[in-house]
Amino acid sequence: MGSALLHGWVDEPDIKFIDVLDPRLKEPIEHLKVTNHQSASTLGDKIGAADIVVLAVKPQIMDKACEQIKEALSENTLILSIAAGQTIESFEQRFGENQPIIRAMPNTPAAIGKGITVLCANNHVSDEQKKNAETLLAASGLVEWLNDESLMDAVTAVSGSGPAYVFLLIEILAKAGKTQGLDPDLSMKLARQTVIGSAALAEGDVGTTATQLRENVTSPGGTTAAALEVLMNGELQKLYDRTIDAATKRGKELSS
Repeated sequence: MGSALLHGWVDEPDIKFIDVLDPRLKEPIEHLKVTNHQSASTLGDKIGAADIVVLAVKPQIMDKACEQIKEALSENTLILSIAAGQTIESFEQRFGENQPIIRAMPNTPAAIGKGITVLCANNHVSDEQKKNAETLLAASGLVEWLNDESLMDAVTAVSGSGPAYVFLLIEILAKAGKTQGLDPDLSMKLARQTVIGSAALAEGDVGTTATQLRENVTSPGGTTAAALEVLMNGELQKLYDRTIDAATKRGKELSS
């Protein structure tokens, strides 16, 4: 996720300098704004002087990552976390209860500027810091704020994990086309471009609801109507309800 966001940041004129700390980085990021680091010791005083420190590591190694930078961190530096299930309270315990902290949940389309990120802040984040965080993440797509942090796990389930569901849909459509006798490559091309085109149509016509867009494709008694009789029997909604519930519960488990 950090790599996806970085692609948007390197082209953002308001972002002047980016220091990347990743011990496992095999291929250094080559860009004039970016300085690569293999360990926290090579950062020197850059951590303390940073306006924003972005934590984009797996939840399982978050404690270790925070420990490496804790002593060098200024109490005025904004901590921006991009990690599923890691609560604001957990970072207040790691860095101190007065540390400005924003919890963010972006998604991988951020890599091409088509993402959406939901933000939630603690009471120590200033208006200017909120604006800076929003500017930072707006370089990768839409930004929304959430007042109730308890809903962040649901956000993660819907949009954070959501791209995987869409990619699975492409796979499923392609396999279904193959079952009907289509060449596998052609079926994949049809499935992939149909999802791409439909998403572009939804983006380009924001004033039209998803329901209306669906109805625009559906002629009474036609092929689409026959297909939707199968899809809209209630089972698909139940399946997605279970899907989002499973991801939401996993997010809560990661925070415990």
